[in-house]
Amino acid sequence: MTRFVIPGGGQPLARAAALCAALAALSRAAEVRSGSAVIDAPKSSTGSAAATGTKRESRCPPGTLPDARVCIPVPRDTESGAALIAAQNAHRERTGNWRFYDQIPRRPERPSDYRKYRLPVEPLPGQNMVVSGYDLDRPDDEQRRGSHLKAVGHGGIDIAQKRGTEAKLVNLEHQQGDAEVIFVGEVFGNSVVTRHAVREAGRLREYIIVWGHLQRSAPDIARGSNLREGSVVGFVGDSGSPGVVHLHFEVRRVREGVKVTDLAAGELTKNEKTVVCDPRNVLPLVSE
Repeated sequence: MTRFVIPGGGQPLARAAALCAALAALSRAAEVRSGSAVIDAPKSSTGSAAATGTKRESRCPPGTLPDARVCIPVPRDTESGAALIAAQNAHRERTGNWRFYDQIPRRPERPSDYRKYRLPVEPLPGQNMVVSGYDLDRPDDEQRRGSHLKAVGHGGIDIAQKRGTEAKLVNLEHQQGDAEVIFVGEVFGNSVVTRHAVREAGRLREYIIVWGHLQRSAPDIARGSNLREGSVVGFVGDSGSPGVVHLHFEVRRVREGVKVTDLAAGELTKNEKTVVCDPRNVLPLVSE
């Protein structure tokens, strides 16, 4: 405890002044201990606040910002995801033409095994995790092919499960707040599209998830609905992919300046509007 000696002997005015000074010092010490400090505006030669251009922030210690006359500690952003960088790749369509596109490949430090991640539906026992995985970061000759496929290459994951199995919302890593339903209708068969705010490198970025080939969406799902972790989005089916019962799960990052809620169904997955992202970058890992 700090002790103060009050000078002035028996002089009442001197003792009162010294007591006020001691109380002020105690108050300042308490502020410092609590993580805040009072800042004094620098004075000019005329005794007024310093001229324009003097930064009061410089009077606050590192890790704090001024709020009125107090330096407030700023929490360190320890839960911010890494910045995801888009790369360009291409594949040859069945017409023989090359299609160039942006895509966000899996970061090297993220596990390649889908079993390491929390998924919206559990895969069937004894089966591969996915019917088809993300392959847009692979060379053209290693991307998905098939005479029955409408598109070449695959920007999501297809998870096999029994018809009617619930597909439940999984919050993305570093997601802020609830997800929002922005579309219900035809994209990849019966589909639901949700919007997610994700903190990435100290800022918020918008992502969308396309839940495709559903048997149907959940009864209470509608545009504008907010969904919490574990909410049922829809039920696994084969709409748009007859005979292949699975959930198509595709993650895309919204481009800067795009108001995704204004996009028509056919624009939601357009390269110039949203960038396809390997879902392993943003899916949460299974707890050990």
